[in-house]
Amino acid sequence: MVEPVGNQYVVARPLYSDLAFDEEHQKVPRYHKNFVDHLRVCFSCTPQKAKKVAFNLLPVISWLPAYRFKDWILSDIVSGISTGLVAVLQGLAFALLVNIPPGYGLYAAFFPVIIYFFFGSSRHISVGPFPVLSLMVGGAVIRIVPDPVSNSTLANSTLMDEINQKRVVVAASVTMLAGIFQLLLGVLRVGFIVIYLSQSLISGFTTAAAIHVVVSQLKFIFQLTVPGYNIPLGIIWTLKGIFEQITKTNIADLVTSLIILVIVFFVKELNERYKTKLPAPIPIELIVTVIATGLSYGFDFKGKFQVDTIGKLEKGFQAPFSPDVGIFESCVGDGFAIAIVGFAVAFSVAKVYSIKHDYPIDANQELIAFGIGNLFGGAFKGFAASTSLSRSGVQESTGGKTQIAGLLSAVIVLIVILAIGHLLEPLQKSVLAALALGNLKGMLMQFKEIKILWGKDRYDCLIWIVTFLAGILLGLDLGLAAGVGFELLTVIFRAQFPKCTVLANVGRSDIYRNRKDYTDIYEPEGVKIFRCPSPIFFANIEFFKDKLIAAVGFKPLRVLRKRNKALRKIRRMLKKGELQVTPKGLICTVNGISDSDEELDNNRIEELDQPTYTKDLPIQIDWNSDLPPNIMVPKIDTHSVILDFSAVSFLDVSALRVLGQTLKEFVRIDVDVYIVGAHDGVLDKLERCGFFDDEIKPSMFFLTIHDAVLYILLKKDLELSAPKYKPNMEKEDKDHYVINTNGLRSRELMAPSETKF
Repeated sequence: MVEPVGNQYVVARPLYSDLAFDEEHQKVPRYHKNFVDHLRVCFSCTPQKAKKVAFNLLPVISWLPAYRFKDWILSDIVSGISTGLVAVLQGLAFALLVNIPPGYGLYAAFFPVIIYFFFGSSRHISVGPFPVLSLMVGGAVIRIVPDPVSNSTLANSTLMDEINQKRVVVAASVTMLAGIFQLLLGVLRVGFIVIYLSQSLISGFTTAAAIHVVVSQLKFIFQLTVPGYNIPLGIIWTLKGIFEQITKTNIADLVTSLIILVIVFFVKELNERYKTKLPAPIPIELIVTVIATGLSYGFDFKGKFQVDTIGKLEKGFQAPFSPDVGIFESCVGDGFAIAIVGFAVAFSVAKVYSIKHDYPIDANQELIAFGIGNLFGGAFKGFAASTSLSRSGVQESTGGKTQIAGLLSAVIVLIVILAIGHLLEPLQKSVLAALALGNLKGMLMQFKEIKILWGKDRYDCLIWIVTFLAGILLGLDLGLAAGVGFELLTVIFRAQFPKCTVLANVGRSDIYRNRKDYTDIYEPEGVKIFRCPSPIFFANIEFFKDKLIAAVGFKPLRVLRKRNKALRKIRRMLKKGELQVTPKGLICTVNGISDSDEELDNNRIEELDQPTYTKDLPIQIDWNSDLPPNIMVPKIDTHSVILDFSAVSFLDVSALRVLGQTLKEFVRIDVDVYIVGAHDGVLDKLERCGFFDDEIKPSMFFLTIHDAVLYILLKKDLELSAPKYKPNMEKEDKDHYVINTNGLRSRELMAPSETKF
């Protein structure tokens, strides 16, 4: 701590450079283990390690023995039944997004839930179909097995059955491919990949997906035969097809959809507004489904109004199948995108509940769980599964404590598959489309984030907008890639153009902040403190150099060249007698100079960048004093530059080369440079790259800005009072220095407790 005492600064401890601190406190050198020993430690097997691996791979064996049966079982039963009913309806509805028969959505709501019960680490998310993933799978399905064009083909039910079977195979194969990617990423422990999908990117992407879902369901609401387009600007072509056929709308389907949409939105708003008073959310999807199915069956909507219904739902499960390798080859991009998006959405929802209920989740284990789940689900002709915020909200808000609730929801789906699925056969597809749209409210409301992000961080706002527009115009797969690319560009842009600042002492303390933000500041005369708040690498080193030069107010290389030019002139003029040495300095005896500036510039110009050499001159030149009128050299009022590297996490080789050259330029014009707060990794990199030499020495590094400032003040004070004396920085010197602001220096001993400045 440093405080003013009269006209003195009192230092309450020795000043430390990095080298002196490491020597005094006996820093332990780093070393690397022998590679064989390292492998032996990593791959050795002990009972404790085997138990840990088993608990990590099967989280169920860690929480199931501790399950509080009497306290939790009733809540899990209620939650499981409620979630299962919602999962049945969402499975049927989201199958329409995949462009396959609705019954296959039940498989996607069953198998992944069973697998996640054993392998998942979250206790509250509801695993199953998710509209965004369903739409992405549907995009691959439409691309490989497009819709038939002619109405005669549509009338041929046999051909439609064949097309549907091909689409089921494609959807299942893409799902298995996504599962393989997720499983590999989990085994390779790269769950950290989710950090590259920021919240702004996910929000913009899911909002774009919600718009795609709305457009894709319009053909079911209007009951139009519009082909799907999985190409850039495909959403425009879909809307064009809808408006061209709008006169063929089935009024019964349209009216039914609008009524259900109004009811669902209204009840969901009530559930949200009164969620603290309701014991459980009103299961409006189940209610309207039962009513709509009953009305459709009782009044024969299919016969009277020609509405499109679910049709036959097969009982039981289909035999597992082996995926088509040819589909794998053509859907690699789709599979990887589905794997990443599914994991990102599920992990973000799981993280919310893990924080709320205070338990850990493992990103890598989540990848493994969803990977195995999608492999099993795809093998039994389901489609990609993740989690849904609305369905997970039902499971958690109805009292679900563990994945026992998820297991019971799978039992409800199993009952529908094996026993009562045929009761849903009269249900209109327009009702399922309306239910799918009713679950998009949360994603569509994300448009509000644009205004919020614009006020908080405009980079994040741009990420949201670009990802949204790319997802709308290019499609979800290319849109996600474009969004991630733009997000990484913003990171590069922020790192390439960091907000560098000049610091000053605040309140005569040991705190240094941006001098523009405070009025009570102290800036030592001739000292510039420069801070760079980002890594320094090949992309921003020139920007760093420009900002540093702007901060000090002069170009060191230009000053160095001017001084060397001046020395050439001085030597030439002394030799010709055009300059005389007097007690007052150099005096010019003639008007004009013997050589032009251009001739001097072109005469051994490479020597102008070398250190100035004045030992052969009969006088010591003070470059800041008055020189002969025909010798022009810029005057500089800075004698020390402090570089705050506390926020510099790394430097690359290109940056080190430019940085070293820049520091040498300062040193060669007698401007001392000090680097403070450098991390150990930075120092190690400098040593390995041979950064230090006769001009750039390790003694320029200090622990803190304050240490460097005090050292500079002490050094300049000693130069004024006793030039022959140099500050003693040895570790055995425990005295405390007193630096007088009037240029005098004395020494006194203080008790360490009397910490002053």
